[in-house]
Amino acid sequence: MKQLNQEEAKRICDRVLGFSKADECRVAISGTRTGNIRYAQNSVSTAGLNENMQMTVSVAFGKRQGTASINEFDDKSLEKAVRRAEDVARLAPENPEFMAAIGKQEYKASNAFARETAAIDPEFRAEVASHSILAGRKNKLVTAGFFVDNTGFETIANSNGVFGHHEFTNVSFTCTARTEDGRGSGWVTRSANDVRRFDAREASAVAIEKALRSVDAKALEPGRYTVILEPAATSDLVGRMFGAFDARRADEGRSFLSKKGGGNRLGEKLFDEQVNVWADPWDKDVPVRPWDTESMLPRERIDIIKNGKIVALDYSLFWANKQKMKARGRHGNMIMSGGSKSLDELIASTKKGIVVTRTWYIRDVDPQSLLLTGLTRDGTFYVENGKIKHPVKNFRFNESPVSMLNNLDELGKPQILGGDGMNFQMMIPPMKIRDFNFTSLSDAV
Repeated sequence: MKQLNQEEAKRICDRVLGFSKADECRVAISGTRTGNIRYAQNSVSTAGLNENMQMTVSVAFGKRQGTASINEFDDKSLEKAVRRAEDVARLAPENPEFMAAIGKQEYKASNAFARETAAIDPEFRAEVASHSILAGRKNKLVTAGFFVDNTGFETIANSNGVFGHHEFTNVSFTCTARTEDGRGSGWVTRSANDVRRFDAREASAVAIEKALRSVDAKALEPGRYTVILEPAATSDLVGRMFGAFDARRADEGRSFLSKKGGGNRLGEKLFDEQVNVWADPWDKDVPVRPWDTESMLPRERIDIIKNGKIVALDYSLFWANKQKMKARGRHGNMIMSGGSKSLDELIASTKKGIVVTRTWYIRDVDPQSLLLTGLTRDGTFYVENGKIKHPVKNFRFNESPVSMLNNLDELGKPQILGGDGMNFQMMIPPMKIRDFNFTSLSDAV
């Protein structure tokens, strides 16, 4: 795949817009080069490189819309895609929620591209797998993992003068280590835009250490415990809440942010005062593209939760117009403030509690309260007087992130979780939480 620069992408967009005879036309071009290596049973199972580039063109005649996609970029193919979109639009029913294309915008570039990441080759991927495999064999463990590196770009344009171009890179890594008899398991995840911030040896060592420590887990009675949730465990729960800040869902009574009797809970204090969350496309740790692809509106640095109070909701173009509110580009990241303490320091300050490495198999129980159920796995430990005493059998839990964020004791140092340089990324701290509700035991490791 050719990584198009801004000038090359603009030439293609201009050609497409020039072919259109519709009332308005929107263009989106994206390209990715994705390398990967997967290993299991202490040996590499697959490795590969996938390259893809495509263009989507959307047109409108009045309120009738049509869309077509293509992955060929000669003039004949580009014009064919435009004509196909126009044919679809003429046949389509009117969209009652249609919003006209926005006018020209200014997009402040975000620095999500790292040359060192773009230069990753098969040898580098093999070394990542090798660190886990060799360390696993040395410790008589069985390892499995997946390393992915992405390099790509995204371009948008419309017939009203909008144009934006964004280039990005990203790496992500997960590793599971298990004892040969299956009685102990450890897991780790890492993510970064710049591969220089990723250490395969460090990450693999975390999974291996957890696997060795989790053997001979003891059963504890289900109940409410103080828990120390590692960032990966926290993100699976709080991340679901972060995706529920849509104003329309709240106004229509379909959200935990819906107010009884109608309306939303914007401005209300729903969480502990330690909770501060914001979105920032230019954050140095989790930069994302500076626009929302759906609306083409610029993203902004905006507070979402301030000292426990809801201070912003997402308004689409249609809903903002209907409610007479300001529409903004939907956020592409969520950053939660934390403290300076490491996970070990949070453990050291805990009299009695449980450390949770990871949560999984999470399902909604009650969307209105955001009540979730799921399981712990891959390293769950009992803490007493500031030290890990022994591993414990895994639990099923029933808990809401809303309740969690009202039962905060302490926050640790935030960590990058997920993301691909374009879309949703998070910075989440480890959390010490009171009265976390474990409802039953699980025999799985």
